[in-house]
Amino acid sequence: MPRVHAQNPVTLTVEDSSGAAVSDAVVEDPAGRVLGRSGADGRVSVQCTKPCALRVQAPGFTAKTLEAQSDAIVYLDPQGVAEQVTITAYRSPMGELQSPVITRQLDETALQSTAGVTMDAQVRQLPGVELFRRSSSLVANPSSQGLSLRGLGSTSASRTLVTLDDVPLNDPVGGWIHWEEEPSLAVHSVEVVRGGASDLYGSSAIGGVVNVRLTRPTASLAELRSSYGGFGTWQESLLAQGFHGPWGGVVAADDLGTDGYIQEAPWQRGPVDIASNVHAQNGLVLGEFDRRPVRIFARVSSFHENRANGTPYQINGTRLWRYATGGDWQGPHAGTGVLRVYGSTETFHQTFSSISNTPTTANPGCSYRCGETPSRYAVIPDNEWGAAAHWNQPLTAGLLVLAGADVHDVRVWDREQTFGATAALTQTDAHQRDSGLYGELMAVRGPWTLAASARGDWFQNYDARQLQKTATGWSPSATQPPHFDQRVFDPRLGVSRKIGEHWALSASAFRAFRAPTPSELYRSTQVGNQLTKPNGSLLSERATGWEAGVASERLWGTVRASWFDTQVNRPITAVTLNAHSSPILLMRENLGQIESRGISLDFDLLPRHWLAVDGGYQYAHATVTRGSQDLGKWIPEVARNLATLNVRAFRPRLGSLSLQSRLSGRQFDDDANVNMLHGYFRLDAFASHDLGRHLQLFAAGENLLDRTIEVAKTPTTTLGTSQTARAGIMLRVGQTGK
Repeated sequence: MPRVHAQNPVTLTVEDSSGAAVSDAVVEDPAGRVLGRSGADGRVSVQCTKPCALRVQAPGFTAKTLEAQSDAIVYLDPQGVAEQVTITAYRSPMGELQSPVITRQLDETALQSTAGVTMDAQVRQLPGVELFRRSSSLVANPSSQGLSLRGLGSTSASRTLVTLDDVPLNDPVGGWIHWEEEPSLAVHSVEVVRGGASDLYGSSAIGGVVNVRLTRPTASLAELRSSYGGFGTWQESLLAQGFHGPWGGVVAADDLGTDGYIQEAPWQRGPVDIASNVHAQNGLVLGEFDRRPVRIFARVSSFHENRANGTPYQINGTRLWRYATGGDWQGPHAGTGVLRVYGSTETFHQTFSSISNTPTTANPGCSYRCGETPSRYAVIPDNEWGAAAHWNQPLTAGLLVLAGADVHDVRVWDREQTFGATAALTQTDAHQRDSGLYGELMAVRGPWTLAASARGDWFQNYDARQLQKTATGWSPSATQPPHFDQRVFDPRLGVSRKIGEHWALSASAFRAFRAPTPSELYRSTQVGNQLTKPNGSLLSERATGWEAGVASERLWGTVRASWFDTQVNRPITAVTLNAHSSPILLMRENLGQIESRGISLDFDLLPRHWLAVDGGYQYAHATVTRGSQDLGKWIPEVARNLATLNVRAFRPRLGSLSLQSRLSGRQFDDDANVNMLHGYFRLDAFASHDLGRHLQLFAAGENLLDRTIEVAKTPTTTLGTSQTARAGIMLRVGQTGK
């Protein structure tokens, strides 16, 4: 007899792009059988075999297909405007076959079935996504956690902007990302768009935008997840949410970390080397009032971490508080308004040192990495505030206009104590502000979609001063930082044309910019034995790029290929000054031009109702194309070949199994292309099994083939995580569905 698969209840809440309930929406299976219709509240419960391949359609809206393993909110778009909500690429909703740029989304299922415990491990499921260096954020120095897209590389600062509900998450001081900042169970999805987006998002969106979406209070339930594994790695996660009428709230927190491991390669270790690790805690409280057409919310979050960076003296810590409030309004004639006001306070401290190969009294027979001498200690408080508002309004059935404005203000106070012959106590104050106005026009006529947008920015760097402590008190240093402001105009034009029901061609061109961070301008950073000095004369990076693509979308999945080319003028790069000193000295400079051009392939397939396959490939020819230094050299930390393949399978009686694989070609760790990092292949796995409705057991393995992965050469070789495993439980109580 054929095996009968168990049917499970799934509740969908169908809403339009503004969040209003959509009634009389029809839910079908892949065979076209009607499983249910939504009521006045937009809710519909269906029976299906998980993961459920479903199609949702409603009068006046474009149908949407999805794969659901649990209760979910489904957003539908007005007919003739979009087929699938893609907010990150353009602030107006746009469908997969209408968007001129590639947008990929990691939903809750993909995020929670990844072997890695941190968000950087999760987003690396997507091809072309890489950190400044290959190491996990569990053991990486913060200044190596910049994000790279489209083969553009990074320094400590990202050439990619990370946001959460219009709030930037890049560190105000250095531009890097705190990957452990958001409670893992509170993250609903992560959207990634590749290609410059400064036309709508301003500074730092040269390589693209990563948008994190949080869970909203649509249920009354509590979840607890606990795991422990190799290298003493643990994660304790809690999520509680509830609602009463229009009021709702979410509370979430994580306690995570690892005892870590010694990153130095075994053949290069010395007495000074110890394990790199992190101990981190985060928390989030969200409250909202949602009574259509108005939603008002307030959110407070905190993040605290302590890191050991591989030697006794190289440590750092972060304390960060964020707050945000605002509202959404569904206006007349389908117009939508958004207002956000946010801020943060942070204290970051870091200790630097130099490594000696000279034998010490404690290690008389030592010949390599024998001793360590403290060289500098820095304490950096900062605060930021900002606001953003935008409104979109359909003018006709096929014409939509959007206008918005934002401001982002950062103040930094950097106090540093240097040791040794040049001992001194200095303080640097910095103030930056970026103000922008932007607009977007999207027109749909038959198979054609045209999207045009532009933004004007006024970036200011002012009130900067450097003080030095003397016997009589604080006095100005001999050389003071320059003050400057810059006005930047960034347009974008995109066009797509559908060919039949399942195919589309697209093309887009853009301008983008990234302003130098306070860290790049005024303070040194160190990773391993490499010390990078600041440069107060740095100018903003300016990028020009284009891409063209072809896409196909069917019920069983989406495939998209594109050709891209991005040129960055005046790129901020760490240039080697002295390769033989200890530490090795580098300095940030504006080079002439770098260029990354290549192809990318993305696919997201559902060959069976129980099997999902996604991944892709990127080839990026990324080199220095103009300037007197490093001409023709590869951009550091960029591999020409990157590929990912992820497979997820689910059977109700057996559970779920997912495999994540990543292939990376060789790359260089320095601007002179002397220190090469070999290519690697990595395979991870995650498996889970439900014991009833409330309890889940899971296990994960990373680097299952135990490959040696070179992370950096600074100049000693550091290695990535070896084969490791962890296991845990997930407990859920309460009721789902609003």
